[in-house]
Amino acid sequence: MTLQPLEGKRIACIGAGNMAFSLLSGLHRAGIAGIELRVTDVVSSQLGKFAALSARTGTDNRAATDDADIIVLAVKPQVLPAILAALPLAPHQLLISIAAGIPLRTLAAGSAVNQPIVRCMPNTPALVGAGITALFANAHVTGVMREQAEAFLRSVGRAVWVQSEADLDAVTAVSGSGPAYFFYLMEAMVRAGVELGLPPDLALELTRETAYGAALLARNSEHDPATLRANVTSPGGTTERAISLMNEARCADGIVRALHGAAQRSAELAKDS
Repeated sequence: MTLQPLEGKRIACIGAGNMAFSLLSGLHRAGIAGIELRVTDVVSSQLGKFAALSARTGTDNRAATDDADIIVLAVKPQVLPAILAALPLAPHQLLISIAAGIPLRTLAAGSAVNQPIVRCMPNTPALVGAGITALFANAHVTGVMREQAEAFLRSVGRAVWVQSEADLDAVTAVSGSGPAYFFYLMEAMVRAGVELGLPPDLALELTRETAYGAALLARNSEHDPATLRANVTSPGGTTERAISLMNEARCADGIVRALHGAAQRSAELAKDS
């Protein structure tokens, strides 16, 4: 899919944080014909960086969204209900929410009757154009609107649709929180490198480049991670010793339990919203 479904659209983004900047930067780089970007935030100092994107900026949410085709909610979950309540939304406007933990029922309760709504769960690699976002649409989202929502999120990486809203809890555990798990492993690798006598900057560089290379191999290979791991684990070698010790520590089981915990917490947050 190209970004063509967004041509000529007026897109208003409420919230001027890093993810909003990443998303609108992706659209700006794509050079979509006739697109109009608008950004609002209660903290006016947040808006300066959006000038480079040729975006209209301000603090008035109603003015920015009044005739917008697509409205993006990129604010903290705790302030979202109040923001929605103050917006004069209409059923022809597509509402895209990237607010974590806010379920469709809460979004619908603060919107117009039959409001088309898409919930999204992006992750932080979107900040460098390498994100992956899961999307779920309510029944009022048309086929054209689905194309628009997908095109919007594809501007910063890949986009996939899930079959149920509950799937977003699993997505949160795997990819939403996922970057932190890899950073956690990288922290441990750097620590081990230093303990083994490497200078901290060298241990960090080796870890970063190894993580980057392994991710590229996994992404571009026809093999699954288990096969890729086996391919570099020679019998009786150094990698086998390391993997054996990880298995003794039940590292894999701990990771699986951790992701189940993250999914459970995501469901709890949605229930409380």
